Amino acid sequence: MTDPSSSTPGDSTPQAPKVVKTRRKRDSLNRENIIAAAESIAVRDGLDGLTFQSLGDELGAHPTSMYRHFKDKDELVLALIDSLRDRSYLGALVPTGSWREDLRLAARVVHDHYLRYPQLAQQMAARTTRLHREFVNMEFILRSLLDAGFGPDDALRYERVFGNYVRSLSSIEAASRSLPEDVQREDELAWRLQFEQLEPGDFPAISSIGRPPLRIGDPDTFDIGLELLLDGLQHRADALAAEREA
Repeated sequence: MTDPSSSTPGDSTPQAPKVVKTRRKRDSLNRENIIAAAESIAVRDGLDGLTFQSLGDELGAHPTSMYRHFKDKDELVLALIDSLRDRSYLGALVPTGSWREDLRLAARVVHDHYLRYPQLAQQMAARTTRLHREFVNMEFILRSLLDAGFGPDDALRYERVFGNYVRSLSSIEAASRSLPEDVQREDELAWRLQFEQLEPGDFPAISSIGRPPLRIGDPDTFDIGLELLLDGLQHRADALAAEREA
């Protein structure tokens, strides 16, 4: 007897359809959807996982199609950084009428941006995109320093000092927070245990404090440092104003 469950050439049992992967049409790709896909990959897999091959897989396109819009990965990463900055800063940097408050505002907007995208923090801190949003941010900070009464040379120098402080500390905090939670807990515990084992005779200043140093990602450190920096700029601006009046 023939087993009715067996398959035969005349068997009419429906078969599962084959899944056919289709490639996106070449002319359907543009810079915007490539950047959007790059963001998804970078947030999920980090910058090491962002390749033209992974972009092709994400977009259903041939990897070589990316070269029609970006000459290499580096150009894409810089465009991604500028795009993310646009999203974070657009509409946020509005002059307040106080140069000091404007700088405080710019610093906190940048700081929040880095914590929002910790996977890109190192690249954002160390690179210059030379794209529109970067120049808009620089314009805002330079205008604040010029409003404070600094001349062109001082304004350029202090813009770099201010920017480097904000980006470097923001990237350190972002990197610390992006570590797995168990690693963060282990680091803090080890930090405390090592502190307790220090010999006061060898480390009198540390021991005199009576408690472990603040952790690298301490959230108050950025604001404290920012106010110290602003106090220094205020002191120099006041000194310049006094010289002019003398």
